[in-house]
Amino acid sequence: MAISVLVGTQWGDEGKGKIIDVLTRDVDMVVRFQGGNNAGHTVEIGTEKFVLHLVPSGIFRNNALCVIGNGVVVDPLELTKEIKELRERDVEVSPKRLELSTRCHLIMPYHRIMDAMHEQARSEGKKIGTTKRGIGPAYADKASRIGIRALEMLDPKRFESRFREQAEYYNTIISASAMEALDIDAEWAKLAETAEFLAPFVTDTVLTVNKAARENRNILFEGAQGMWLDVDYGTYPFVTSSNTTTSGACTGSGLSPKYIDDVVGVMKAYTTRVGAGPFPTELLDDTGEFLRAEGHEFGATTGRPRRCGWFDAVASRYSCMVNGIDMLAITKLDVLDKFEELKICTAYEVNGERGTDMPSDNDEITIAKPIYETMPGWRSPTCDARSFDELPENARLYLNRLSELVNAKIGIISVGPNRDQTFTHNG
Repeated sequence: MAISVLVGTQWGDEGKGKIIDVLTRDVDMVVRFQGGNNAGHTVEIGTEKFVLHLVPSGIFRNNALCVIGNGVVVDPLELTKEIKELRERDVEVSPKRLELSTRCHLIMPYHRIMDAMHEQARSEGKKIGTTKRGIGPAYADKASRIGIRALEMLDPKRFESRFREQAEYYNTIISASAMEALDIDAEWAKLAETAEFLAPFVTDTVLTVNKAARENRNILFEGAQGMWLDVDYGTYPFVTSSNTTTSGACTGSGLSPKYIDDVVGVMKAYTTRVGAGPFPTELLDDTGEFLRAEGHEFGATTGRPRRCGWFDAVASRYSCMVNGIDMLAITKLDVLDKFEELKICTAYEVNGERGTDMPSDNDEITIAKPIYETMPGWRSPTCDARSFDELPENARLYLNRLSELVNAKIGIISVGPNRDQTFTHNG
């Protein structure tokens, strides 16, 4: 038996979908434990490309049961759309393959409006860069104890009553702004239809997950976003609204921490970020543009261009510590193939003082000046390598240096988007 948690160690978009797809070859269950459809996990199988937002990436493995855990906020309309689109592409998505927790809080149409309202009201420099999918307001309702949960879709009358009550409340707030109020009747008609569609998927997944653990099944917990978007540990307030770190796997699924065997951290060979917030190693020059073009760095959910920069060992080491990383999966090594030299941030200078620990104060991270060390590039393709020894010598040296700086061993290396461009390493 192996129960593993897979998390992003940077600002998200590290390539978790691909690594999950690779790891699920021998997995019985894949559990998504936080976030919402603001996440986008990309999986390329042969010539086909899939982008998942709510359905766990294990859906492409016939042996794996996929679970959307209680820590996820779910837009029922978007989940229905995603399931139908997968079915149209001959992917089996049935209640036998996918379970939705009764305890999941639902993203309602008014949450999306409130999300846009809040972002619009923020002044320049204060905008979060939200996807406007309603994630934050849904989590806020959960914390305020007024949210609507998936189990309510099993009782149409109760669901309608709760929706109308909440929609009317939010319309009073929306109407007081410049935004158009929600058409409650029209929105309910759509929700009633999707509730009927999703009802067979809704079950108490806490029981499902714990039963699998007791039966010594192989379980993989799938995180969304990354460490530096965690609501507690990230670059607050430029974060998401959930716990993206290892600890979120337990609260977001109902499984005790005593069952967790290991933690896999996914990490790009360089650094990217989508949305606003500090990014010490960001490159606002031709090098940054080159990284974006070579890495096809555009958000899977929004299509927004990602901000690109050199590898940040200060942030990544802190992330590995908080998450308790047992094994790293390094992605997009091939994107660096054409560089003559590479830089790695090994320290920050803040107000004239140099340090190797990540500040907790967002203002300090914002003004931090990265201190770099330089390594030679390899100037040759890595996309055909299928073992560590087949990589160019300088690529091996670069990976070993990253491992040393973040205090974590490398176990998986990805040199391209496809399944077969991934190999293991006893680093």
